[in-house]
Parts: sequence; C-alpha cells; structure tokens
Amino acid sequence: MKRILALVSLTAAAFFALYGQAVPVTGADDPAPLFTDKDPVLQRNKQAAMHIVFDLLAYGHWSEADKWLTERYIQHNPGFGSGRAPIMAAFGKNAPKQIPASTKDWNPKIVAVLAQGDLVAVMNRVERPDPRNPGQTYTTTHYDMWRFVDGKADEHWDEGAINAPAAPGQGKGGPAPGAPKQ
Repeated sequence: MKRILALVSLTAAAFFALYGQAVPVTGADDPAPLFTDKDPVLQRNKQAAMHIVFDLLAYGHWSEADKWLTERYIQHNPGFGSGRAPIMAAFGKNAPKQIPASTKDWNPKIVAVLAQGDLVAVMNRVERPDPRNPGQTYTTTHYDMWRFVDGKADEHWDEGAINAPAAPGQGKGGPAPGAPKQ
C-alpha cells in the first residue's frame, strides 16, 4: 500500500511539475526607469525602444515611425515584411490611441529591458488563453530585440511564428502568437 501511495504521489508531483502554472509573470509598476541608462548611447537606444514599444506598437502612433525606425528596417519575424513602409502599413491601420499621461498606466507591462552595444531587448508580460483549461488564461513573456543605427531601430527579432491558415468561415489568420496587438 505504501508503494502505491508513493507512486500516486510521485505521479501527481510529476504532472504538476510538467503542467502546473508557473509563477505568474508580472511587470514593473513603472516601466520608465527600465528604459534609462548612464551610458549616453544605451540611453538613446533604450529611449528609442521605449517609443517603439509604447508610441508605435501599444498606442498606434505610426505617423511617427520615421523618428524610431530606419527606412530599411530589417524584420526577422516571418509574419511581416522588411522595410518601414510595410511595417507601417501592417500596424498603422487603426486610429492612434491616447498615450496615458502617467508611465505607470502604460501597457504592456514591461518585465525587463536589456541593452548592450547596439542591441536593446524588451521583455513584456502577456496573457494568453490556456488551451488545457478552456476559459482560463496564463501569463508568459514576449520579447522584442532591436539593433539600432544612429538612434533608430534598423533590425528586429522576436519569437514570431507562421500561423496556419484560418479554417473556412473563421476569418483570416493573424500575426503570430506574441506579436504586438493593436
């Protein structure tokens, strides 16, 4: 009986280790300090990354993209073409939203900002539907990384993937999971 109880306990522990929710991802209460640096080049690049994340991606002010993206903007996400103009066309379809006055009210919630040389990586909290538990969600981390040239993003990486086409009658397929939402 002790062996059976031990086996059941071990099986349950393995199940929760494999399928249990990890500690939920949280972001900084105020993201602004994460986008600062004592080094002037890293400061300039982190500030540009902040404007890309919030002004462009989160709040849709794509008319200002020329301030933050080079014209050639190389895209490594297979869901989008390279170049500033194609990115503006893909993301700039909706009217811009007002950017909250307090940085504490900005979304997405930023987990970390890392900068080295000409690269800046930004990790943010995302909430997704849990396919194992219909009606429930889980949190995870999305990342974007840019290479900067003269204070503008010239190249971009993220975890973008190619989506399967939508089933007939289900609408169009969309950007890869984790891609910034409008």
